[in-house]
Amino acid sequence: MNIILFAGQGAQYAGMGKDLFDSCPAAAEVLKKGSDILGYDLEKVCFDESFTELSRTLYAQPAIMAMELMCFEAAKEKGLKFDAVAGHSLGEYAAMVASEMLSAEDGFKVIKARAEAFDRVASSTDGAMAAVLKLTADQVREVCESVDGYVVPVNYNSPAQTVIAGESAAVTKASEIFSGMKARVAPLKTESAFHSEIMKPASEEFYEKIKDIKFNAPCVKFFSNLTGSELTDFSDMPSLLAKHVISPVRFTDELAAVKDAGFDRYIELGPGKALTGLVKKTLTDITAFNIDSIKALEEAEL
Repeated sequence: MNIILFAGQGAQYAGMGKDLFDSCPAAAEVLKKGSDILGYDLEKVCFDESFTELSRTLYAQPAIMAMELMCFEAAKEKGLKFDAVAGHSLGEYAAMVASEMLSAEDGFKVIKARAEAFDRVASSTDGAMAAVLKLTADQVREVCESVDGYVVPVNYNSPAQTVIAGESAAVTKASEIFSGMKARVAPLKTESAFHSEIMKPASEEFYEKIKDIKFNAPCVKFFSNLTGSELTDFSDMPSLLAKHVISPVRFTDELAAVKDAGFDRYIELGPGKALTGLVKKTLTDITAFNIDSIKALEEAEL
């Protein structure tokens, strides 16, 4: 069975999706809808290499979702069939559109609200994130608890990769301890401590902006970062998404639940191969590949 996956912030790059835009009218329509909702030109944001703010949360989140939905539309034209969706953090919003939980228009309204809320908090707080490799989640948690200041695990990405977030000084101190334990530590190019309590003002603002948006039950299974399992209660998605902003991404648990549900083909749609790599490091006896271009689409066995 097929599940489609969508990656989160950090996967963006200049020029992403240009070949899809040029070759697939349905993909081009995604950018048109997004530009209309966002109030700025997504073509410029995604394709113009002179645009220097693609890494800024305000633009990165809508641009990544747009790229993921372009890949989705192009793959559907080639015959993509799927029985479930999942995303990593930001990627859950493309998953909501792909599963018909949200219309494309409402998807862009929601991601606009999220990006604006994140951007406001990022500009007024001191937060940082870092990926810790070669240690277990328990080891990472123990170190975070031993450090003065606020730092916590926020992304459980694979059995050997956990992301921490918190106050910059506390993240730096924890990173020094991890390095002394022979772990590999990679600071992330994010503007604040996403999925931590530092983002509480963003969570509250986000909820107020999306509380009246209509969310439907999805047309396929939807797996959640927040619970690390299949989500079955869609009665109050605005509250759940607001909670997601300040809660860990339980991707390792989520992948285990997906595998237990019988899924053996993992198709990542969107920029980069980050989730494809995490799937291959976490699960066995599965097939995983990504589609981020016309060439990749032509080579994919859908």
